[in-house]
Amino acid sequence: MMLDVTRLLLFPALMAFAAASDLFTMTIPNRVSLALVAGFLALALMSGMAWYDVLAHLGAGATVLVVAFGCFAMGWVGGGDAKIAAVTALWFGFGHLLDYLLYASLFGGALTLLLLQFRQWPLPYSLAGQPWLMKLHAKESGIPYGIALAIGALMVYPETEWIKAVDLAHFAIASR
Repeated sequence: MMLDVTRLLLFPALMAFAAASDLFTMTIPNRVSLALVAGFLALALMSGMAWYDVLAHLGAGATVLVVAFGCFAMGWVGGGDAKIAAVTALWFGFGHLLDYLLYASLFGGALTLLLLQFRQWPLPYSLAGQPWLMKLHAKESGIPYGIALAIGALMVYPETEWIKAVDLAHFAIASR
């Protein structure tokens, strides 16, 4: 049962934390990416994932890491965003990677358009004292793309092997 709870909560909680951190601070702490890597490895071992599947997941993560850091080097994305995209690819493997990238791109485009529009309006006086909101509103600030990456990941996660392996009947019996 503990394994199922971990499958249900670990990845979504860390992705939500990454999104919130990016929203409020425009950074995603390295400890979030490290926790996601450690969580993947622990769950893969506890779940009995075959070594060739682990290697395929590592390959997906490494592929996205190389591409994302190329984007980081060009100044297109932040370093935290690059790392979160890569560790999400680690969790999803190649099987769900395209769905994730599509969702993240769509949500990222929508987020970018919304923020660009938001930055055209003056902040109401009652909100002007919030440092995080001032930074988010500043035209020279970047886009907290970790939000889109997290939403995209949370859209795909229910379709992954991690959730499909959860014994939901066990939860129904345990909750009585």
